[in-house]
Amino acid sequence: MFSLKDKVALVTGASQGIGRDTALALAKAGAKVAAAARNEEKLSAMVAEITANGGEALAVKMDVADQEQVKSAFKTVLEKFGRLDILVNNAAITKDGLALRMKAEDWDAVIRTNLTGAHFCTQQALSTMMRARAGRIINISSVVAEMGNAGQANYVASKAGLIGLTKAIAIEIASRNITVNAVAPGFIETPMTDVLSAEVKDELRKRIPLGRMGTPADVTAAIVFLASDEAAYITGHVLDVNGGMYLA
Repeated sequence: MFSLKDKVALVTGASQGIGRDTALALAKAGAKVAAAARNEEKLSAMVAEITANGGEALAVKMDVADQEQVKSAFKTVLEKFGRLDILVNNAAITKDGLALRMKAEDWDAVIRTNLTGAHFCTQQALSTMMRARAGRIINISSVVAEMGNAGQANYVASKAGLIGLTKAIAIEIASRNITVNAVAPGFIETPMTDVLSAEVKDELRKRIPLGRMGTPADVTAAIVFLASDEAAYITGHVLDVNGGMYLA
């Protein structure tokens, strides 16, 4: 089950955290992986890890907020692999602050990377997936998109927007046998949460019924499933991976 043999996947924000682990998990399931991010050094190390384990991967430098870079990166992937079956829109940034004092440039930067960047990538993926009449698009949202979080109005808005984008595109292209779903992780042990103090992490654990923060592997298992043939009848869905922290 959940074999991705002969599939080609592109993962954005693949240089660290959930994106890196997603690229590794997709490769382990048999997919050829294009790993995209701004940090070429980290990408190259991760691609080397995949190839050392017998997989096939390509490092692609790309800032999802730059539409021309996105177009160029997708062209490179198609020239290398000849197809694209799976897109994981994972790239994201944070610029936290209270809404009252949030700078316009901090709002714009987060929305453009987290939401508009996913839109740019989806446009490029659809052009080839629609011709193939098959594909999987998986958007990485967040538990805070569903429950809110103080001091993160820009981030929450961007991740909530991804859920709306997921549902809209799922309806638009369902007739072409392309599914579009979202994964909404809770608080996961990644570089993004490493900056939290021990006290904050302890408080978070008290709010999680399973009593622990999640691991990247908890999230990548959901992503691999949604990318697989076994998930062919699931579209427009938000799969929560949050340890029970938020129950829709």
